[in-house]
Amino acid sequence: MDLGADRRGVDIGPSAIRYAGLSDHLKRLGHTIHDIGNLPVPQPESRPIGNLRLKYLDSIIQSSSELADEVYQALQENEFPLILGGDHSIALGSISGVAKAHPNVGIIWVDAHTDFNTEETTPSGNIHGMILAALAGLGDPQLVNLGGWSPKINKQQIVIIGARDIDPGEQALLREHHIHVFTMSAIDQHGIPSLMKQAIEIAGIDGAPIHLSLDLDSLDPRDAPGVGTPVRGGLSYREAHLAMELVAASQRMISMDVVEVNSILDRENATAQLAVELTLSALGKTIL
Repeated sequence: MDLGADRRGVDIGPSAIRYAGLSDHLKRLGHTIHDIGNLPVPQPESRPIGNLRLKYLDSIIQSSSELADEVYQALQENEFPLILGGDHSIALGSISGVAKAHPNVGIIWVDAHTDFNTEETTPSGNIHGMILAALAGLGDPQLVNLGGWSPKINKQQIVIIGARDIDPGEQALLREHHIHVFTMSAIDQHGIPSLMKQAIEIAGIDGAPIHLSLDLDSLDPRDAPGVGTPVRGGLSYREAHLAMELVAASQRMISMDVVEVNSILDRENATAQLAVELTLSALGKTIL
């Protein structure tokens, strides 16, 4: 999916991640893999943009509904859904499917951005910047009510890690709704171990399961050059790995997104390879 962003290229991110050997590496960890392939998503050239403050809304809703059904079915079959993107608008479908199966799910959103815009606050009209707000019940009714209910997640079980590029309207909404945001400044001051432990406790309160949504632009562009919206000063290679390792150690994660690998902007598939490495850490790989 690259309907939710302005820059083309993230639609081939899943292929790049597969090419970097994700399935083989996961099998070596002892996991059984069932790769259902890519869900069909229309290309932007074949669809009208529509409302410039909600670009490609109808197509995103359609694809998100299909993804939600697939994720829900996987969970019903006691499988772990690992969803590869694509831009971060895919999380509307993935988390809707998870929340249908587990209404108390908490969210750890690792991202340079908070994706908490609405039609009223967005400076771009790009829906990948609205998804977390929509899942929390804020924004356009079609986004908010995907699947027929809202909100999908409890605002107090949302934790955003690594934020460093937040639009003014988002800032106001985040404060108004008391969303837990651990910015890069907080990480610099307190360190990843302390903040990730807090994040796991907040998202997983009272034993709730956790969905991890990993946007590769959470990392510093020196480590992850192939993303559509790079922002300097992100997580280091080791900080990102440690964050994933701590989530794995909690044994609370039941599903995961890996998004925003833009192969057109990448160098020698380095960002896709990093996406594989971080996924492995989140799913149990350790140094020793």
